[in-house]
Amino acid sequence: MPCVFNTPDDLPQSIPQLVMRAATIHGDRVALEDPAQRISYAELPDRVLQVTRALMAEGVAKGDRVAIWAPNSIDWVLIALGLQSAGAVLVPLNTRMKGGEAADILERSGASCLFVQGRFLGTDYPAMLDDCRPATLKRMVVLDGEAAKTDDLPLAAFLRLGESVSVDQAQQRAGSVGAEDLSDLLFTSGTTGKPKGVMCAHGQSVRAFNEYVRIIGLVPGDRYLIVNPFFHSFGYKAGWLTCLLGGATILPQPVFDAEQVFQRVANEAITILPGPPTLYLSMLDHPQLDQADLSSLRVAVTGASTIPPVLIERIRSRLGCNVVTTAYGLTECGGLATICDPDAPAHVIAGTSGKPIPGTELRISDPDNQPVPNGENGEICLRGFHVMQGYFNNPEATDEAIDADGWLHTGDIGSLDEDGNLRITGRLKDMFIVGGFNCYPAEIEAALSEHPAIALVAVLGVPDERMGEVGCACVVLRQNHQLDEAGLIAWSRENMANYKVPRHVRFYPSLPMNASNKVDKLALGRELAAAS
Repeated sequence: MPCVFNTPDDLPQSIPQLVMRAATIHGDRVALEDPAQRISYAELPDRVLQVTRALMAEGVAKGDRVAIWAPNSIDWVLIALGLQSAGAVLVPLNTRMKGGEAADILERSGASCLFVQGRFLGTDYPAMLDDCRPATLKRMVVLDGEAAKTDDLPLAAFLRLGESVSVDQAQQRAGSVGAEDLSDLLFTSGTTGKPKGVMCAHGQSVRAFNEYVRIIGLVPGDRYLIVNPFFHSFGYKAGWLTCLLGGATILPQPVFDAEQVFQRVANEAITILPGPPTLYLSMLDHPQLDQADLSSLRVAVTGASTIPPVLIERIRSRLGCNVVTTAYGLTECGGLATICDPDAPAHVIAGTSGKPIPGTELRISDPDNQPVPNGENGEICLRGFHVMQGYFNNPEATDEAIDADGWLHTGDIGSLDEDGNLRITGRLKDMFIVGGFNCYPAEIEAALSEHPAIALVAVLGVPDERMGEVGCACVVLRQNHQLDEAGLIAWSRENMANYKVPRHVRFYPSLPMNASNKVDKLALGRELAAAS
């Protein structure tokens, strides 16, 4: 049976309640697994409450913010569940942040405790806070190795603090967490200004991702390799929270490594593998593809607006995934708003993000906040149970994002097709104007992705003396394929309106990626500007 909880009334009211229910329902099934250990669902509550007890001994109260700054791991999940069971609010930090960026979020969130990786990929994370540690941060707990400062503790020593708090006390605290209590404070990427903290409650996430479990057909015992970082809703909510809802095994992947992911799928009987299109492209181009046993792989979930339909077909035929789908969401709506029916044709899955999940309204609005007809571009607006509670300590920004009628204005541009499927066109701020015509990069990228030689493409607007702005296509070619600038421009003129045709083409061995493995257009724009 793909979904354990069939109606909203049947759902646990909070993530701590979900942990307790999952222990009863799934018992001996493996909840968490890495090369060093396995933790069953039956064992999970005790491991989670160990963290809860230590936090209670530390004086952490309901509503306090507690941060995690670390790569994907079993400890990350246990700590997140433990702090949420203490009634605290999870504040995940991007592992690519520098010390000043992390300190800013720690200070503005008022986090009193930080769980931090000691060293990762050559970076000493605690050391990055030496010169900018906010006064609000009372305790730093180092997940690996020893703590450098006397007030900070390694994880094992911190957990021992919990011996002064009984299991019954911790269970009572966990049981007191309700659907309306905040579960997390995820800070947006901050493409304009400082990142803003998005407040989301327990009940919102549990309900939304129960629908995700149902639609992708996750079943108890599935083995879910989570490549997407846990500090992002794709790795957290569409990742390990989804596993807890459906009784799957959580297999954390600490860093995106195409070779390692390929080997893990083949060697560890992975059944579900979400990720960006680049992940699947790397697997399909792997030299061992024909020799590897990928027969366990059943479900692939991706999210982007530039997926050629042939990629969907190749994931189905070459990787053997029966279920391939795409979804759309943003932090301000808990990470999930629409999802494609896995039974839809490849061109629908590749070209759209599907329809709203139950309980969600979707509208495409013009600049006057009026609905536009199907097929016309406008701002994507959402209304429903999972729209954020607001931006933390920022009522002005909240009022700008959510109008008086409860519609969340996403800042994304899109349209609805004749069947009501959402097509993402781009970001309001990414739009550039060529000769008076609005150009949406995602729309152009989707067209260019149809070229058989292109593996990955990003389009940016660049200055032009005559036109004001024109498009520049940044291209990564598929293995053993050739293409030059003139050839792609000529192909583009045959396949899209003239004003959409890129005036410049730049070829790259790879494109800069952010921590969510999406193209980092800010970094790419800086590269283009430096080269001009």
